[in-house]
Amino acid sequence: MSYCRAIQTMSGPNKELHKVYHDKFYGFPIHDDDELFGRLLMEINQAGLSWELILKKEEAFRKAYHGFNIKKVAAYKDKDVQRLMNDAGIVRNRLKINAAIENAKTILTLQKEYGSFEKWIDANHPLPIEGWVKLFKKTFRFTGGEIVNEFLMSTGYLRGAHDVSCPVYKKVMTAKPGWNR
Repeated sequence: MSYCRAIQTMSGPNKELHKVYHDKFYGFPIHDDDELFGRLLMEINQAGLSWELILKKEEAFRKAYHGFNIKKVAAYKDKDVQRLMNDAGIVRNRLKINAAIENAKTILTLQKEYGSFEKWIDANHPLPIEGWVKLFKKTFRFTGGEIVNEFLMSTGYLRGAHDVSCPVYKKVMTAKPGWNR
């Protein structure tokens, strides 16, 4: 079942949480590298957990990781890892925390070479999902197939974020011409 249809079957306060993400963020292009990094960080942290949990913790992640500021996260030291491990507002998994720090360092390198994280993704677009997974596994830490697929779909690089019948579909498709190839 697609995310669009799943939201239609939801009820209660969590429906609004998902609806806001679905209607305003899911599948739309992100042009800010810190926000792209934040989305990758959240997708990595979702592994083995529900997306709903991650959405509920988004503000805590944003605060704990200095607004997803790539330069600040890349400079984290052991004391920052310990601070994050003690932060009950986020997912306290040492592998995921270390991946965030290492991935921030990698993005800094990509920014130097390509001008931005977004331009690095654009330089490799389009690829089939298998190519993306191979590239991300070679480049980043803690990026398996599902994480890469959801990251790229949620940022508009892969089709499938919205059904054609979804009211948001047209908005996503016109957000950047040629985006969802």
